[in-house]
Formats: sequence, C-alpha cells, structure tokens
Amino acid sequence: MLFKRSPARRRALSKPDSAALAPAASAAVETATSTAIAPTAAAYPTRSTRSSTPARRVVPAKRTGPKRLLGLLTVIVIPGFLAATSIPAFAIGTPPSFGEAELLSAAGHVDPADLQAVSVSAAAEIAVERQAFTAETHAQLMSRKAASLRASARAGAYGVVGPRQAGDDYPFRGQYGLTSLRYVGSQCTDFVAWRINRDKGVTAAPWRYTWANMTPGGGSASQWARAWANNGWKTSNTPVVGAVAWFSGNHVAYVKSVSGGSVFLEEYNWNGSASYHTRTIPSSSVSLFLYPPP
Repeated sequence: MLFKRSPARRRALSKPDSAALAPAASAAVETATSTAIAPTAAAYPTRSTRSSTPARRVVPAKRTGPKRLLGLLTVIVIPGFLAATSIPAFAIGTPPSFGEAELLSAAGHVDPADLQAVSVSAAAEIAVERQAFTAETHAQLMSRKAASLRASARAGAYGVVGPRQAGDDYPFRGQYGLTSLRYVGSQCTDFVAWRINRDKGVTAAPWRYTWANMTPGGGSASQWARAWANNGWKTSNTPVVGAVAWFSGNHVAYVKSVSGGSVFLEEYNWNGSASYHTRTIPSSSVSLFLYPPP
C-alpha cells in the first residue's frame, strides 16, 4: 500500500531536526568542557550513570581549620577584654595607702618617675653606748638624809639647849636599823634619846646619852622606868618640860609643854606609824614622867 506525502511533511523533512541535532551539540559541549567539569561530573553522575550505578550520597568535607581558629580567638579575646576593662575599675576606687595620702598632700603632685628614681643611701652604723647604772638602796638613801640632818645640827640649826619649839627635827627619820644612838631608827625610843641629847646641847656623835649608859638593861620602852630607877634618876607623876612621858603599854614620848592638867607631847611611831606625831592629853593618862638625866 502506498502513502502520499503531504506538503507539510516534505517541509519537515527538508529542515534539520533540532531534536536530532541536540545530542550532537551536547556531545561537542561535553568534549570542550570535559576537563573543567570532570569533578562536577564525578560528583554528579549523568542520567545514564545513575541508571547503571546505585545512588550514593556525597557528604561535603568539614571546614575544621577556620572554624577552630575562630573559636580559639573567641575564647582568648573576650575574657581578656573583660579583664582589661574591669581591673582598672577596681584600681580607681582604691584609696591611697602606706603613706601615699600624706606624701601627695605634702608635695602636691609627685611624678611616679621621681618616686621610682629615689635612691636609698647606705644607713650609717649607729654605735650603741651602754652605761651601767646603780640604784641607791633605801638604807643608803636614809643614811644620806640623816647625814644631812646631822650636818645641819652641827651647823647650829638645833644648837639651842633646852626644850625646843614643836617640829620634826629627828635626824634619823626613815631609818629602820640601829642608829648611832644604838636604838632602832624611826621608833619612839630613838626619837626621845635624840631629844634628850639635843636638850643637853649634843646634836652629833659622840652622844652624851645612848643605850649603853641610859637603858643598858634593854632598849625596849617598857624597860625605861626600871632603868631610870637603877640609875637613880628622878621620876614623878607631875609633868615637867623636857621629861619623858612613859606609858606602861611599851611607849615613850617627849613632853614639849605643860598646860594645867594637860601635856603636849611629841613622839615617833604612835600607833605603829613610824613617823612624827603630836598630841595633847591629860597628865593623868601618863603612867610616869621620867625627868631628864643630870
């Protein structure tokens, strides 16, 4: 059976088929750019390759270098920036110390360079000189005072014979050992012995009356009345100026004056005071008056 070609068919056959030329053009392009697109073709296979080779997912390689470097810089830079901006804030509010405030107020403004440039010279050796000091003992002090009083007595301060005006003229005050009168210092007996010698005009050794010739039987005040009797010296219940007021309670005093039925006494160690004392008492309260020795 024969078919007759139509005019439209003939025109179609006379023109090149673009669909037929497409594979040839694609082949030429692939030939020219085979080198440039080889990696792409390898990474992305053609349709024919996909049909013959099983599909495989290609995972791009990780860019570890730049990202790691960026993370390291972030860790270092940010804390350093925070530290650099916060530390001065603490330093700004810190008050001066170790004498800095006094230095700044005295000098006005001091350049830190000047402070750093200060040089300290070697300290000179200081020679320490030690001296030995000795303290005067209490006995030595009292002895020196007594010597001064005796010197005053020898100079005539107590040179008047007879009863004197009331006052502590005892030269051994504060001395508690045996004095040159051979009685215990700062006691009633030694004071009265001093007054008896003073009234006789003797104010320094050698004394006229001491324990040895006045009360040789003992130095206690309780023994004075017996000693007066043994010496044959006068005693009475009537007071006279310059007499010894003797008390049976182991005490003696010096009669400074007499007024009616009273006597004015001077004494040492009244009530254990070991010091000078005066009082006025009735004559009847005295056990016995020992008149001054001849």
